[in-house]
Amino acid sequence: MKNRIIIPSLLAIFVLLLTACSGISPASSSKISLTDGMGRTVELASPAVKVVSLAPSNTEILYALDAGLLLVGRDEFSNYPEKAKAVASVGGNMGNYDLETIAALKPDLVLASGLNTPEQVKSLEQLGLTVYVLPNPKVLDDLYQNIATVGQLTGFNSQADKLIQSLKTRVEAVEDKISTVDTRPVVFYELDGSDPAQPWTTGPGTFLSNLIGMAGGANAGDDLTSDFAQISLESLLVKDPALIILGDSNYGVDLGQVAARQGWNALSAVRDGKVMPFDDDLVSRPGLRLVDGLEALAQLIHPEAFGN
Repeated sequence: MKNRIIIPSLLAIFVLLLTACSGISPASSSKISLTDGMGRTVELASPAVKVVSLAPSNTEILYALDAGLLLVGRDEFSNYPEKAKAVASVGGNMGNYDLETIAALKPDLVLASGLNTPEQVKSLEQLGLTVYVLPNPKVLDDLYQNIATVGQLTGFNSQADKLIQSLKTRVEAVEDKISTVDTRPVVFYELDGSDPAQPWTTGPGTFLSNLIGMAGGANAGDDLTSDFAQISLESLLVKDPALIILGDSNYGVDLGQVAARQGWNALSAVRDGKVMPFDDDLVSRPGLRLVDGLEALAQLIHPEAFGN
């Protein structure tokens, strides 16, 4: 029984000493009260020292803040950075989490995301757990706010400020280069081409569509009626994208397969060989790697602006 009391206490002392050496402001030890993505007021008596993350984006933010040492559990899709894989998995496939495992880890904060349902949040709260839902960002300012929020919840405020400024500097560098271009080529971003006659893509107002615009392109799916939807081959032929970006390339889709699809060789991007593989994780996970995604998109859409 004594060991059960002493070990968590030592862990808490170790984390507090470590964070103190990381330049966290004294104010970080005070009570925290924030409104989450579900509009709920979430309170912590002090910064969290044991965190369970239910989304890859949350996990990536924690590690970027050097707060990965606080992570005691993560969803099974959190595979970046590599060291995250060593943290205990709490499930998450098809939205099914192992609540018993989460409770056994005794976190003082469960960091959920906009993909988690109110029912899941309620189930966790019924176990006596504190749950904070980070909203899915629509624009980069929302991402910066999420980073700042995680910094507040964990006491890594100064690290969050530095990270946000670093990301803003990188975004400004892309914007400066794109400001010199005078064309906005039509870009088709393929999410799933299993049905070549009606492939899935991103619609208007999504983060991905915004990133394509910031990178100097015009999203081919911007006149669709939902965030993610199928677009007909006929519509693609009318739009005739200058560039096709394969977000499904991780599943083996490549230029050869696209060129072999019936009717697709009529598209300029296919004829010109402008069908490019892309790491979809950079733009589908609403974490700090969205800026990596912006940089990669900009270099694909306007290689001339980057000396390529």
